[in-house]
Amino acid sequence: MIDPAASSRGDTPWIGDDPRFTELRATYRRFVFPMTAAFLLWFLAYVLCSAYARGFMAAKVVGNVNVALVFGLLQFVSTFGIALAYGRFAARRLDPLAAALRSVAATHPTVPAPAGRGGDQELTENQA
Repeated sequence: MIDPAASSRGDTPWIGDDPRFTELRATYRRFVFPMTAAFLLWFLAYVLCSAYARGFMAAKVVGNVNVALVFGLLQFVSTFGIALAYGRFAARRLDPLAAALRSVAATHPTVPAPAGRGGDQELTENQA
């Protein structure tokens, strides 16, 4: 069992020490960091090709549609694809973990943070 008085991080100081919270953060990061890196590399490749590979980007694909236009449109496609993939990932992997934490937090008593860190402090004249 987690000792709610063992930590002092806000209204529910114990939540940061909960292994389910650690698992939630790790699961989130395992998806977001690689996906962000992949998208940024893809976007950087598009920008660099536009700046330095003008002949390649100007090559016609079909009619007046060139490689640059196709790559530009694929930026939108990849953005919506990543958003869709994240939505599915979150529903499948993150939401159950977050729901478990929410239910525990709803039944777990909160512990006020110590004075000086947003806890029980006297109101100043400006706050009253």
